[in-house]
This record gives sequence, C-alpha cells and structure tokens, in this order.
Amino acid sequence: MEYSPLHKSPKKEDNLQVLIIPIEPGIVSMRGLSPKRLRFELEYALERGSTDNSFLFTNNKNSQQDKQTAILVHPPGAIYAEVFLPALDDALSDGCQKLKVVVGHVNPNRVKLLKKLKEAYPSLELISSNPGAKLLKELWTQHKPLPPGSQEENAIQEPPFPTLNIIRQEQEFIINNKYKLKLIPAPTPRWPGGLIAFEEELGLLMSDKLFAAHICTTKWSESNRVSTEEDRRHFYDCLMAPMESQVATIVERLEELDIKSIAPGHGPAIETSWRSLLNDYRRWGEGQQQALIKVVLMFASAYGNTAAIADALANGLGRTGVRVESLNCEFTPANELINAIRGADAYLIGSPTLGGHAPTPIVSTLGTLLAEGNREKPIGIFGSYGWSGEALDLLENKLRDGGFEFGFEPIKVKFSPDAAMIKTLEETGTLFGRKLLNTKKNQQRRATGGMTASRSDPAVLALGRIIGSLCVLTTRKGEGKEALSGAMIASWVSQASFTPPGLSIAVAKDRAVGAMLHCGDHFTLNVLAAGRHTQPMKQFLQSFPPGADRFAGLNIDISPEGQPILPEALAWLEGCVKQRMECGDHWLIYAEIKNGKVLDSEGLTAVHQRRTGANY
Repeated sequence: MEYSPLHKSPKKEDNLQVLIIPIEPGIVSMRGLSPKRLRFELEYALERGSTDNSFLFTNNKNSQQDKQTAILVHPPGAIYAEVFLPALDDALSDGCQKLKVVVGHVNPNRVKLLKKLKEAYPSLELISSNPGAKLLKELWTQHKPLPPGSQEENAIQEPPFPTLNIIRQEQEFIINNKYKLKLIPAPTPRWPGGLIAFEEELGLLMSDKLFAAHICTTKWSESNRVSTEEDRRHFYDCLMAPMESQVATIVERLEELDIKSIAPGHGPAIETSWRSLLNDYRRWGEGQQQALIKVVLMFASAYGNTAAIADALANGLGRTGVRVESLNCEFTPANELINAIRGADAYLIGSPTLGGHAPTPIVSTLGTLLAEGNREKPIGIFGSYGWSGEALDLLENKLRDGGFEFGFEPIKVKFSPDAAMIKTLEETGTLFGRKLLNTKKNQQRRATGGMTASRSDPAVLALGRIIGSLCVLTTRKGEGKEALSGAMIASWVSQASFTPPGLSIAVAKDRAVGAMLHCGDHFTLNVLAAGRHTQPMKQFLQSFPPGADRFAGLNIDISPEGQPILPEALAWLEGCVKQRMECGDHWLIYAEIKNGKVLDSEGLTAVHQRRTGANY
C-alpha cells in the first residue's frame, strides 16, 4: 500500500497526525495518529499511544452516479479536528458537497467534531442507531456545568442539528453500484448507540470499539496475532469484560458474515488471523461466565467520566475472578434491571451530578434497588461531579437509610479521574472483590467443616515442597504527580535464560502491581537476605489502602532505569518485561535482566518453605 503524506498538527506538543491509507478504489482509511497517551483512562494505561481509524467512501471518478456525496464511517473525536478536517477535504472528490457520516458510537468528544463537520458541510447527514440518535440529540446542545454563580457572557451559537437517518434494524447501502455497506446495530452498556459497518464485497468489517487496541502505528495491519495480543487483551479486560454477555451476542452475529479482514476503531487491522481473534473474545468471555460471584454495576454517564470510574472499578474486580455485569441505566429495561439485582452478590451504582440532581434513570434505578436489593449484600457508590455532588449524596443517604452495608466509602471524583485516581479505583475494586471472595470461602469452610479438597490432595502437598527465594518486586512509572509505584513479595521466581540473562516471575492476577508489568515495563527484583528479611516482609505484606504509596517513609535507592532498590537487600536485579503469559490465576512474566548488583557477598538468600501448594 502507498500512503499519502501525513497531515500534521502545527502544535508540536500535540504531535497528532492523519494518514490516508488507500484500501480499494473509492475507499480510504483516515488514520489519526497519536504517539502519546491521549487520556488518563484505564484502556490507555499501556501508554503506547493510539490511532483513531475512520473510513471514507468517496466518489469513484469513473462513476456518473451521486458524484457529490461521500460516506464517512466512524469519525474520530474533536481532539483530531485540526488535522482531520483538512485531510478529509483533501481526500474528498472534487465537487463533493454532501457528506453522510456513520456514527459508530456517541460521546461528547465525537459530537464536538460532528458540529465542526456540520459547519463545513451544511447538508451533513448523520446515520446512527436508535439509541445513538437519542444520545446525539441530548449531547448536541449540552455543555459542561459552570461554577456556581457564574454566567455565560455570550450564548454559544450551536450549528443546527443535522439530518438524521436512524438505523433500527440491519440496513444496507449501495455505493457507486459496487460496494455494499451493511450497518449492524451493536448496543452495549458502555456504547448503547453502537453501530458496526461491514462492506460485503471486500469482506471488510469496520468494528469500531470491538477488537480494538491502543497502539500507535502507521502499518495498515498487524504482522501477526502475537504482536498485538497483549494490547487487544488489555483493551478487552478494561472495557469489554463487564459487558461479556452483550459482546458475546454481537460476536456470534459477526461470525455469520463473510469476513476477510477486521479494521477496528483503534490500532492496526487484522487480515490473516481475524478468526483467532474472534475465538479469543469467546475464550476470554468464558472466564467471566465461570465466576462464582457476580457484581451488578449500574451507572449513567453524561460526559464519560462516571463511565471511566466504572471501568476502573470493574477492572479491579475482574482481577479477583469476580464477574461484573454492567448496566447502563438509561437503556436497561426494568425487568432486566430487576433480574440483575436479584441475581447479584453485591451492587455498585454510579451517577454524575447534572444541574444539582441525579439523572432521572439513576433515580429510577435507586428506587428499584431499594425495593429489590438484599440488605445482606454489600453495596458501593461512585460518581463524578463538576461543582457539586448532590447526586452522590442522594445515593448515599437513601441507601444508608435503607439498611444497606457499604463495601467501601463513597467515591466522589471531580470531573475526570487522573492516573493516580484510576490506580486507586482499580485497587478499590480489587479489595472489594477479595472481601466478597473471602466471605464466599468462609461460607464454604463452614459447610465442609473447615477442610478443602486442595489442601489434602497429595499432589498439591508435594507441590508445596518447591522452594522459592524471598524477594520484593518494586516498580515505578511516570514522573512527578503522575508517578505511579507498586511492590509485592515474590517467591515464585526462577532464572529462565542464559542468553540473554532472563528470569520469570509469577504474579497473581489480583495483585495491583500486575497492571504495571506489561511488555516494555521495567522493575527491580530485590533478593532478600536470610536473617534480615523479616522487616521487608512485614512492610510489604501489610494491607495497603487503595492508592497508598508503598514506599512512603522508606529509604530507597534508584536503579539506572529509575526503579526502586531496597538498600537492605542481598542483591538486586533490574528487568524489562518481554513476555506476559496467562497461567490460570496468575500471569507469568518473563523479563530480560538489564542491570544488577550483589550488595552483600557474605549473606545467604532467604527462602520460603511451604507445607502445601494450595497457597503461598
């Protein structure tokens, strides 16, 4: 493929670009490139930048039909407007005056760009699903709240709302007497207005959020599945896992299509191994279905901030093996909501504050929860606010007065969560999940008289005789206020290679530090000394509150890559993660050793003796 020159932002600090990638005559991909992390949201945590992929069906120069109309599928958000609009103008055929836009999902940032398109193309027509149309109309004139007592000096003149074509069922468009564009509604709680586009002649599935990965790349497609598997799995865990049942239904429908390649809204296309990706989505979802504990997560989100909080809490819960069922209160039928509440082991409810009030769907959901919820099951509330937080006060007061027990203190985030808050939210979700699991285990112990099969299994007893060295894994990412740190006691450690020197570490999925050990991340492994390991063990085995600094008050040194070193260690090794493999309830991390040093040549390594392989 020959790509057109990049359209670059004049602001060097933005470093945003748009690349035109020809697909077939009359079809191009407009790829927005962002080498930097765009937002402090969970799915961007790998910090590999991202792409925003749009698809433009232009007029075939040899065609005499409908020369003045083009169709744009899945436009980006307003952050790309400065580079996207000139690129779109260059890509359109001469004389094109009318633009139709397929809106795959709706959020405030995307609506901002649609307003700019309306100004540039007065005859703009939007194509959306029925829930998407509702959101478009709500967001078109909606603005973030101003500080109390302030007034807008000048009323914002919005462009008139465009012509709207609503897709209520699957619908097909013929383009240039050649291409057949099928639009498939794909609603999920996170994106109730979801709409997927499929070009039948090429077998090109423009899947929007499904199968996406945040990777900044100029290559049209991935080289192989392994090269992007970690990124696509991370995106799934962050956003798709809490919607597993809805996502599985959509994937089942997509398998009926004659797909030849998948082009998601973020990341490179999948050409040769799309079938294995669909199988991965099914396999990842099966893990959710097998969970013994289910938490129902109910929310509404005006600007996406409350949804971002919900994502982080759900991700933390998911690490413990707890299943999260996500429900968007604005689009969930009453009977579905009642069944979810009755079948849940715990409840989470989140709300923004709009004009000093909770949205009507949240108030309705609160009433249902008070009527149908079990007071013996814990609850948590969360939400975002601009200048006040009345909605969260309402939820807290009504639920406390209603006799519900809170699993954690109410979470109130002003505007959008930053990186530190995202980490705190994840750890809050994990802690909540562990409490639910411990309650379940205690109930099982009482039912079996305190004996479990795994602890009496001869093979498991033998497994416990494997001895591991006692170490403290430490890691840090970012600078200044954006710096994040983590640590854990590690005893499942082994040298894994000579050339290059490498080691493997098993990290339980519910460990908070696991989120900081993806490919490319650095860490330090501090090997503890026998006889001097008690204090470090005590420090890092204690239960830290969510978001706490694991190194507060400690005297630490810094490795060449900026990682924490414990001076009292016997030796330290600095590693860079190269591979990450899922192994049951643990991640197996393989890292190449970059630096290291023996701090006490006379000391001996502290080791951990176990009686059983059923626990640490």
